[in-house]
Amino acid sequence: MQAWVIGNWKQNPATSHDVNALLDDLLTAVDTEEQVVKNSCRLMVAPSCIHLAAVSVRLKDTSVLCAAQDISAHSANTGAYTGDCSAQQVVDAGATWTILGHSERRQYHQESHECLLQKLTHALTQNLGVVFCIGETQAQYDDKQTLPVIDTQLSVIKDLLAQQPELTASLSERLIIAYEPVWAIGTGKVPTVAEVSATHQHIKQTVAGFADSLDTMTVLYGGSVNVDNADSFAADPMIDGALVGGASLKAESFLAIAEAFSRAMA
Repeated sequence: MQAWVIGNWKQNPATSHDVNALLDDLLTAVDTEEQVVKNSCRLMVAPSCIHLAAVSVRLKDTSVLCAAQDISAHSANTGAYTGDCSAQQVVDAGATWTILGHSERRQYHQESHECLLQKLTHALTQNLGVVFCIGETQAQYDDKQTLPVIDTQLSVIKDLLAQQPELTASLSERLIIAYEPVWAIGTGKVPTVAEVSATHQHIKQTVAGFADSLDTMTVLYGGSVNVDNADSFAADPMIDGALVGGASLKAESFLAIAEAFSRAMA
């Protein structure tokens, strides 16, 4: 089983010039570390929509995959939805995966269960893989509600399979779950490895209960992952990789995190 290290660039970098500079550094570093990383760790980056096509061109024929940060819930292809980008459009722009359900989308855009169900459906019908984000807030963590909150968020997958059982056989290869405690994203606060491991075990057991074919679900950790803590997370067998925010904006730190998971998988 390979680990995954995915860089979510969010609304960064600001200019095409800076995007190309980051890609120059990343691809040079990947070439240097190719044999170390590629056999045991898959790499992916998710640029903002405005840079998606250009980034996908630069990454074509490399080992680094390209993902969208979101897709429209309203239509899988076209329609009168100003500002939205459909699953079909991001595929045409070169993405092979999309991030869905990130806590910032849930918070700032009030994404509901029904909205995420539509997005999952559109992504999978357009052959996009999905990195599905889940996680609890600080208040929910303090109230020891982490697992009930996660169960509610994971029920979107259960409902998807109830509506489209034909997706069951291929879903384990087209779905990655990223556990990101909201209180740890960009804050420097980090749960213990033991806490993350126990939560990941719960996630894997819950998803396996939806269908036998999902008993090998890949579950990543995200939330202030950096060079200093990557080795600790990578050493735990329940943690299959990382969804990286700020540290993915520097090629050196992003590849160092990937190397930590590569060493752990060796």
